[in-house]
Order: sequence, then C-alpha cells, then structure tokens
Amino acid sequence: MKKRKKNNKLTRNLILIITLLLFILIVAIYCIYQYNKGLTMASDGMYKDDGTTFDPFEGSEPEFGEINILLIGSDTRGDERGQSDTLMIAHYNQKSQRLKIASIMRDTYVDIPEYGKHKVNAAFAIGGPELVRKTIKQNFDVDINYYAVVDFDGFSKIVDIIAPNGIEVEIPYEMSHGIGMTLHPGNQVLHGDQLLGYVRFRHDRLSDFGRVERQQEVITKIKEQGVNIQNLVNLPKLLGVADPYIDSNLDTRTILTIGKGLIAGKSKQMDTLRIPIKDSYVDERVNVGAVLNIDFEKNKQALNEFLSLDDERIVAQE
Repeated sequence: MKKRKKNNKLTRNLILIITLLLFILIVAIYCIYQYNKGLTMASDGMYKDDGTTFDPFEGSEPEFGEINILLIGSDTRGDERGQSDTLMIAHYNQKSQRLKIASIMRDTYVDIPEYGKHKVNAAFAIGGPELVRKTIKQNFDVDINYYAVVDFDGFSKIVDIIAPNGIEVEIPYEMSHGIGMTLHPGNQVLHGDQLLGYVRFRHDRLSDFGRVERQQEVITKIKEQGVNIQNLVNLPKLLGVADPYIDSNLDTRTILTIGKGLIAGKSKQMDTLRIPIKDSYVDERVNVGAVLNIDFEKNKQALNEFLSLDDERIVAQE
C-alpha cells in the first residue's frame, strides 16, 4: 500500500513537471513568434545592428533599486541628422514602482567633457550616449545606469501597439510647418504618425518649452495606457517592432522588471521635471547659436532633489 502511494505521488510530481515544462515551452514559442511578428512589422531601422552603432556605454550599476535611464530621441531630418532632438532621464524606483521623467532642453548651454561649451544636444552628435552620460555627470552630478536611443521613424509603430485606440490631446492652434501634415486646433485623438508630428512640432508660440511640455504630456499618457496586462502580453511583439529603431544596453530582464512594476503600480502618477527650471536661465546668443545659459547650482540641486525625493513620502501625501 505504501509503495503504491509512493508511486502515485511520483507519478503526480512527474505529470506536474511535464506540464510545467510544456507551459514554459509554449510561452517561449509564443514570445519568439510574437517577437518575429513584430520584426516583420518594422522597417529596416537605423539601429538594426544593435550595440554596434556607438562607443561602449560605461554607466554605473543601479543602487538601492533605483534605475536612471538616459532616453535620447534621435532626429534624423536634414542637416540635423545625428542630433539628440529629445533628451530625458527616466528614473524608476523598484520599491515604490514609481516612474519619473526629467527633460533637459536641447539648447541648454553646458560644458561637454574635452570639447568645451556647447548646446547639450551636441554631445550625442559628437560622442553618442556615452558622451551624453559624461556631460550629465559633469554638469549635474547625476549617475546614469542605462541608455536607450530611439529613432523617431519607429515611434509611430511603437505607439500604435501600446495605444491602438490613439492618444487624446488638446491642440492649441494649427500645427503644420515642418511635420508633413496639418493638425487642427481642438480636442483630437491622434495615432502614431500624427502623434509624432504633435511632439516634433517646433514652431511653437512657447518656442522649445512648448515642445518639451507636449513630449512629457504624451509620454505620461502613453504610460497610462501602456500599463495593463494586455501590453505585457504584447511585450514580445513590441520589442520586435522596436528593435530596429532602438539602440540600448537595457537587458530583457530589466525591461520586464520595469514593465511588471509599472503595471503593478499603474495608479501612481508619473512625476515630471524640466531643466532648466523656471527663473534659472537667460537666453543668449553665443558662437554656437541661441542658447539657454542656466544657473547650474539651482538646476543641479533641482534635478538631484527630484530624482532622489523620498518616494515613500510621496505615497503618504497621495
């Protein structure tokens, strides 16, 4: 009798192991299929040979579950090919599951290591993500762990997977110059290409400040729509679509960790900051053109406080 019970237990365990292995195999096949499906949806993006485009990135290892990711939007239009059209620091706290975004305006006048004073967006054109990392460290004393360079050509495809029903925005006035389309004033639901035009429009009444506001608005709304189980299921396809358009040193495990954390904490507001902060800069014209000459002490303090602000205290205030 005891031997029969023991055999039955072994049989059940064997069936459980086989079932688990089959489940893992099915999930793996699904992920590979979805990833390849995503690749077929993408075009021949400029970062298809991921990891070979730029010099090695020497970011520090994350500490205390806090991750800083350098986000660079690469604008490849005309004579501005290779410039960092968008520069952000995404800060993710694994404990609180909160995401913060700090935007650094492209005309901010900084000291680029070994190259002297330039607009901050020149650092990417000169030395890729690694020189941008060094520039941020030298000027703002912020350590960056990872980077992701996004070619805007893939933005629309990525957005249409994350938010297939579009993103609702309020367009303040007609936008057309330089974006290859006309966006009319009023409340609009925009899809991939239209949304790209909305965030790239430069002839703003608020100059580049308005464009940064729109970029942060769109990222916030994409995050709100993106943090659901459906998009976690679609993650392999999303990675396949994004792959030719993104060069990054983020590993899959970190991406999944952040993705699952954002879904778990989806009700939490995403905090944003703009550098330079209000009343901390003057407009000047120098040898490299029109720049924002900033008060570095004010902005360095603001950026570091924003990134290191006690997340538990924020939660308690909500």
